[in-house]
Amino acid sequence: MTDLSRRTLLRGSAGLGLAALAAQTTARPAAALVRSGRPVLTHGVQSGDPRAGAVGLWSRADRPARLVAEVSTDPSFRRIVRRTSTPVVTAASDFTGQVRVGGLPSGVDLHYRITPVDPHDPTLAGEPTVGRFRSAVSDRRPIRFLWSGDIAGQGWGVNPELGGFPIATAMAAADADFFLSSGDNVYADGPVKPEVVLPDGRVWRNVVTAEKSRPAMTLDEFRGQFKYNLVPENRTWREFLATTAIVAQWDDHEVLNNWYPGEVLVGRAGYPDGTPVDPLVANARQAFHEYLPISRTSPDRLGRVYRKLSYGPLLDLFVLDMRSHKDPNTTDLETVDDGGILGPEQTDWLITELKRSRATWKVIANDLPLGLVVPDGTEGRPNQESISNGDPGAPRGRELELARVLTELQRAGVRNHVWLTADVHYTAAHHYHPERAAYQDFDPFWEFVSGPLNAGGFGPNALDATFGPEAVFVAAPPRPGVSPLEGSSTSVRSTSTPTRSS
Repeated sequence: MTDLSRRTLLRGSAGLGLAALAAQTTARPAAALVRSGRPVLTHGVQSGDPRAGAVGLWSRADRPARLVAEVSTDPSFRRIVRRTSTPVVTAASDFTGQVRVGGLPSGVDLHYRITPVDPHDPTLAGEPTVGRFRSAVSDRRPIRFLWSGDIAGQGWGVNPELGGFPIATAMAAADADFFLSSGDNVYADGPVKPEVVLPDGRVWRNVVTAEKSRPAMTLDEFRGQFKYNLVPENRTWREFLATTAIVAQWDDHEVLNNWYPGEVLVGRAGYPDGTPVDPLVANARQAFHEYLPISRTSPDRLGRVYRKLSYGPLLDLFVLDMRSHKDPNTTDLETVDDGGILGPEQTDWLITELKRSRATWKVIANDLPLGLVVPDGTEGRPNQESISNGDPGAPRGRELELARVLTELQRAGVRNHVWLTADVHYTAAHHYHPERAAYQDFDPFWEFVSGPLNAGGFGPNALDATFGPEAVFVAAPPRPGVSPLEGSSTSVRSTSTPTRSS
């Protein structure tokens, strides 16, 4: 199979391969297409949630249109293996659309293009935008993927002088099977300024949009957070998303820092006192699903964003939602398990699916770290944001839920579960062992932390001894809030699935 360079890939293709679009034979500038009444794709293309024989494809038009998707085994699109289209995208979804494409071969690089077509006149078609993804494997070939999170936070936005997000170039070079985005895909509560002067005198320059100039509250403002990450100036990021499938998880900054259901905001900059969080969450959730290619695979009747993706006999990926059922951020010292981090339904699902899994490796994407103490200081009290509560003794509060999961896995003989997270803006490897723990009814396991991608660097955080973690590796910035220009604040990690367990 002929490969395609990323530069050639992102220039697009003039041939459309559809009889209905035969009139569109030459490339035209976007402005000319707008004048001629042809729809235009505005924010690139993405693929997401690859699983056996299927993938999701996404794009956005500038007006009502059908998004025609074609998948080919070659970059010339002479051998099209699948062709489908979205329903007409409308203002109800902000003209975004995604389609699930099935019947794909296993573990190969496939090329795709999306073409916007006028819903009333199929001869009025815009220019296609092309991309590439690697289909999910169904055999024992090693799987290589990236994971990290924290995108455009703490005032570090899209820097046009650096091609957008500097880390994206290294991410693209990794040639990964997929990218696990471990939460904080946007900072909806994090406005950016045109310029930020660094301590050494250098200047970080941001693209600034109207929506990115204030914390998001309305649906359109939340949509604007996702659009911001896809502006044309963010060239490197758009190129990366066009060539690597994303598996997106959500955490707090898709809404605002450290939120929990039922919260009423007081003393939060940018929000009127008395603002309820739940309507903001509804807007954020809609924008999240509109702008990221997420499969509708969550078994949760309440709409929480969790799912399982299988990649042959080597890997099952469990993407958790540790935000939507979160209880209030208190000192977290309750002695009764109230399902305050996953909720009973998700906890039962996770235990059941882990027991059913026959994959060699069970990778659990936890958007909040397990053993790190993450204080919530919004009101000047020692409340806890994550699972650990800072008490090194027996499990209490949210730790009770984790203890149940770990003990059930031990009793069922579930081995090789590995936990991946971001959230705390530095990189670490934590080994958990009952010999070091106050609670000992579990088997040893690892948790790995990575981040941030394009946000301020922080850490390290203290470890809670309840489950016996040891920080085997830590890479943290020299001071809080360092920029992506200073190197240590930009972190992404890749991992491969070995063909044997350990």
